[in-house]
Amino acid sequence: MNRPPGADAPYRTWLRCYWPRPGARRRLVIFPHGGGSASFYRPFAKRMPPWVEPVVVQYPGREDRLDDPHIDDMDRLVARVSDALLPAFDREVLFFGHSMGASVAHEVAARLETRHGVGPSLLAVSGRPAPRFHKPGDKHLDDAALWYELSRLGATPAALLDNAQVRKVVLPTLRADYRLVERYRPRLDTRVSCTVAACLGDKDPEVTEPEARAWAEVSGGAFAFRLFDGDHFYLRGQEEALASWLLTTADRENP
Repeated sequence: MNRPPGADAPYRTWLRCYWPRPGARRRLVIFPHGGGSASFYRPFAKRMPPWVEPVVVQYPGREDRLDDPHIDDMDRLVARVSDALLPAFDREVLFFGHSMGASVAHEVAARLETRHGVGPSLLAVSGRPAPRFHKPGDKHLDDAALWYELSRLGATPAALLDNAQVRKVVLPTLRADYRLVERYRPRLDTRVSCTVAACLGDKDPEVTEPEARAWAEVSGGAFAFRLFDGDHFYLRGQEEALASWLLTTADRENP
């Protein structure tokens, strides 16, 4: 795996780089959704041009980190990811987070700015209400409710949902991520100095357009918004359009 000079074990543990590009002038850090893993974002990462190196955060408890304990607390997750990402800032960095990943990306960006004086030039948040509209919950307490959510949002093929072995492997991860999100209480004054770009599918059952547009409140810079055709996982099949919009927004706001 390619990594920046001086990168250490945390970077290798937390980041997956499927297409190393040592000469790229930008690095895109992708934060997966709840229950998601790095490989889900390979098609999106693959759409990046040669001058962007895409890396995907791999949360513990899934895929090649299956034996690592889950983290079900936002502050602990953000602290670990932030420390691991420090070596990434040897060039311009962009953040993209989908669903739960949008909140993680926002908190990581704010922590890096406050504690380390570095941060992304663009924070792109997808399929997630702004902090002011955060919705706590208790689905993490009920296996049946969790499995229904997985089916309702369409992230997992129906054939896999009927597989008992898949259920046994997936449920602990899903429960930990939902517990993290549902117990998370965003601080409404957590702002970032960079451009913020929000996007979602026009048929997303989880987020309304006003809730997504309210991400403008966390930006100390410019704000951009894009509505895509589709549901909560609109990005599947529209990876090229999403990548183009994200990079065009970054170029326009950070020439």
